[in-house]
Formats: sequence, structure tokens, C-alpha cells
Amino acid sequence: MSVHIERNEAPVLPQATPLTLINDTGHAVAGDGTGGFELPEPEILKSLYRRMVVARRFDTQVTALTRQGRLATYPSALGQEACEIGSVMALRTSDWLFPTYRDTIALLTRGISPADILEAFRGDWHSGYDPKAHRTAPAATPLATQALHAVGLGTAARLKGDNTVALTFLGDGATSEGDAHEAFNFAAVWQAPVIFMVQNNQFAISVPLKKQTHARMLADKAVGYGMPGYRVDGNDAAAVYAVVSAAVERARSGHGPTLIEGLTYRIEAHTNSDDPSRYRSNDDVLAWKARDPIERLEKYLVSQNLLSEDDRSAIAAEAESLAGDIRDAMNAEVEIDPLSLFDHVYAEPRPALLEQRQFLADELSASEDKS
Repeated sequence: MSVHIERNEAPVLPQATPLTLINDTGHAVAGDGTGGFELPEPEILKSLYRRMVVARRFDTQVTALTRQGRLATYPSALGQEACEIGSVMALRTSDWLFPTYRDTIALLTRGISPADILEAFRGDWHSGYDPKAHRTAPAATPLATQALHAVGLGTAARLKGDNTVALTFLGDGATSEGDAHEAFNFAAVWQAPVIFMVQNNQFAISVPLKKQTHARMLADKAVGYGMPGYRVDGNDAAAVYAVVSAAVERARSGHGPTLIEGLTYRIEAHTNSDDPSRYRSNDDVLAWKARDPIERLEKYLVSQNLLSEDDRSAIAAEAESLAGDIRDAMNAEVEIDPLSLFDHVYAEPRPALLEQRQFLADELSASEDKS
């Protein structure tokens, strides 16, 4: 089966100033700064706010549990709520998401339970959730590999004639990987219905962006591959939702991929084993905290009489209830069969894998005999 691929007009360089619809002070932006995009409907804005508040409580609770040793590791997404939730909310449930290890609050927004999200970080069982049930691939730890998977799925969907769109998250450091180049290139060549959401949180672990690329900005890379690129204020949930929604619609209509750079900041450390004070200043962190994505949307909603004290109390109660569920889940002892490590690796297990499985089975049996 083949698909006719049209040649689109050559894309132009995106604007350098990030597209913004609600600024740092909580005011709606007018004029060129919006790039022609409009504010989402009030119900969408309220949903974005609620989900960001709940997601932040999820993040702070999991970070606390990690410091207590309940999880092996946890890459916080604190400060990146607008990028992740604004993007996921632009998808239909029938679309696919290809996340990275930092995108746990995107998984939460996708409807995956906290206990299932955190199983992988506890080292318990595979990805922790059913990818097919949630149309969400296992969170990738290798950089940019999931972008190729998104292109593969999107291309297959197009060949089958359905209108599924794939969205994948990448970090700024991942754009330096060969897999990212291959994904961008083939998505454009095949006009795959894929959205590349690059969360530019300024650091690839400890390496600043200026040591990753000499390009003016990451969104510029889209032009070289022949697809549209946008630079968005990644702390403005309204702008992220609007731009990603337009890209999703474009992909669903058969007009190919889009690369979006969300300019944001990782407030917490890379993971619990990282010391960010060795490579960034506290003043930098404080400056970005002043651009908090939740506070700015809250200011806007309050100014428009779209958010009452009762609304805020109800959302806070929902967030605390979720935090309690997370604590209960992490306090529960989970019985894991170590041999399940070898399940679902291949449809037809290879001899070497079966040999390793038998070796572990013998070791476990010997341990039981000694006890």
C-alpha cells in the first residue's frame, strides 16, 4: 500500500519571541506576540489549571517519597506542567503519546493511575501500565528513541487510512541525538501525522543548551527538515494548548508533522541523584519561579471571574486526595515474580534469553533451599 505525498510550501523560520497568550503577570496578550492564535475556551483554561494544580501535588509528593527511599529515582517535572498538560489535552483519546522518563504528569493527564505510573520507578514491573489501553507507549529513558517509534506508528496509521495522530516529547538535549534527526527527517519525507514537542528546559542533565546547539533556537531546526516550527512560551498553558491543537489538526488533516519548542525550565534537579547547584545559579531558578505556569493562569482566571475560592478549595482537596492515594500505593508491599522480567521481551523468546531465565530460576531455587 502506498500513500500520495504532496509537497508543501517551504516553511519559513519561526518567530524568535515565544508565542504567548497569557503573560507572566496573568494578562491576555494581544498583537504579534500571539502569532495569530486565540485563547482557548474558558472551560479548557479551567481544566488546564485544575490538572496543573493536581499534577504539581503529584510531583511534590513523589519527590518527597523518593527522598525517603520509597522509589529508586524520580525525574521531577515541576515547572513544566504547562508544556506537558497543555500538549496532552490537545490529543484525542484515540491518539498516541510517546513520552520520556520525565513526563509522568503527562501520563497522569492521560488517565494512568499514580500507582501504575510509579511502578517503573520502583523497579517493579516493566512500564507499569498497559500501553495499548492508554494509547501511551512506555516512557523512554534512551534519548530520542521514542521519536522514531512515534513516526513509525504515525506512518502506519496513515497507510491504514485512520486519522490517529502521534505526539512525542523530547528534551532539548535529545535534539542532539541521531535518532532525533532520523525521526524529524522521515516524518517530513513521509508527511507522518506526528507532533514533536521539544521541552527546552535549558539543561541536558548539567549541560546548558549553548553547548548542545549553535542554532538560533531549537524551533529553527524544523525548517531544515521541511516542516513548520513554532517557539512557544512553555510556561503558558493556554499558548501550548492552542499551538499543539493547531498542529494536531494539521496532522490529522494529512498535512504532516510539526516541531514545537516549548521554552520552559526544570525547577528541580535532573533526578534525586543530581546536584544542580554545581551548574546553575539560584538567581536563575528564582527568575523562572517568578514565571510559574500555575500562578499566571490562576491570576488570569481570577481576573475574569472564572475561578472562585470554592473552585480552588475543591481543586486543592482533589490534589490532597491524590497525594494520599500515592502514599498508600507506595506503602503497599508488592509481590513481584523476578522471572516476569523476561516476559514480553520478544514474541518468540531467543535461546539466550531463555538461558538467562533458567539461570535466574536456578539461583532463586537455590536461595529458597538455603532459607
